Amino acid sequence: MDATYHLNGGFKPTMKRFADLAGPDYFPTPAWATHALMESETFEGEIWECACGDGAMSRVLESRGNQVRSSDLYNRGYGQSGVDFTRATSLADNIVTNPPYNSAEEFVRTGVALARDKFALLLRLAFLEGANRARTIFSELAPARVWVFSERITFYPAGAVQAGSGTTAYAWFVWDKSVSGATELKWLQPGYKARFA
Repeated sequence: MDATYHLNGGFKPTMKRFADLAGPDYFPTPAWATHALMESETFEGEIWECACGDGAMSRVLESRGNQVRSSDLYNRGYGQSGVDFTRATSLADNIVTNPPYNSAEEFVRTGVALARDKFALLLRLAFLEGANRARTIFSELAPARVWVFSERITFYPAGAVQAGSGTTAYAWFVWDKSVSGATELKWLQPGYKARFA
């Protein structure tokens, strides 16, 4: 299979994001991207990492002193496998994850319903675009804050040689139950990649 094509068959420009072509939409999160969120947002109580994959994000959350519950639909050797977050009903104090992009809208609806305090998703900045999302997610379930990365995140499969930077912009989208009103747009300052490499 040609890595210049998305898993769904559509053309993809060269962007140094390498898909797990043998399986579902799976891109472990570089540690520095999770550290950037944790230095920008405060989380009280347990955090549920509901698409934990190989535990890349969960380990960072735990290293910062958080109590973390980890699960995933697939068994990648970390956390509880077989848990379909989009069908979950159990509440959590906070939910933090990098969702499968093709399920991002379902994750938003589920996460907002299940998080008591905060719900944070790592998404392409382009998630802000689209008439359908403007009518549904962003008119009904707008995030409190969007933290835009100043540095580009490059996603690699586990064990791959990491070099260069990607061409896709990403942001942390944070829904905060203690806040109402318009979405606040913020920028994550450069330097996280170097500090937490």
